[in-house]
Amino acid sequence: MYSDHQRSYLAHWLTLSGKAEDSLTQTIASARVDMNPHQVEAAMFALASPLSNGVILADEVGLGKTIEASLILAQKWAERRRKLLLIAPATLRKQWSQELEEKFSLPSQIIEAKIFNQMVKEGSDNPFDIENATGKAAICICSYEFAARKEHELARIPWDLVVMDEAHKLRNIYKNDGAKTAKKLSGALSGRKKILLSATPLQNSILELYGLISVIDPHFFGDLASFRPVIPDRILTMQNWHY
Repeated sequence: MYSDHQRSYLAHWLTLSGKAEDSLTQTIASARVDMNPHQVEAAMFALASPLSNGVILADEVGLGKTIEASLILAQKWAERRRKLLLIAPATLRKQWSQELEEKFSLPSQIIEAKIFNQMVKEGSDNPFDIENATGKAAICICSYEFAARKEHELARIPWDLVVMDEAHKLRNIYKNDGAKTAKKLSGALSGRKKILLSATPLQNSILELYGLISVIDPHFFGDLASFRPVIPDRILTMQNWHY
């Protein structure tokens, strides 16, 4: 774990070595949180390729995916790319908002039905466009269910980055039946850079990992019919795997 002194030294070293932009090093130096080396490395990995459509951060529970994602959001904010969307289970929305404010000084706005409808009454054309709706930029936080219900409004925003917490909720998108929320969000957010957070990106089948990657980039593996033949039957299912 980095101390305050070590964090400042790391930021200085990253600048001198050219491994990170000034805005990221400032974010690392100013964050009010104990930070581990693997978290900085994960954030740098996610930010490394401007041509990438996104990544899956799959650290185990308790290893700090929230801090990793917050570092990435803070970097985008510092770059003044402030169309930022965070989708999380409803029970985690307030926790995310507090973490962003307290540890990274990032403003956020939780959007749910009551607030959305109030903004519409006040004249907002699309409450997901928080800066236009309120006059101040903020990270938009909403639940999976609400985001899926408002898929058309969501699709109209040119998001700079979408973070999806507990993203294993989307892993069955490859199935023909069900996974309606996943399919709606995948369509509404097509072409937007995404960071998927999940400690369990697959449990029963490698096809679940295929599903998550298709949410990020549907063309990476091609369609399911072309993906299946290149995966041996023995690893399509994990039921007989030994660890």
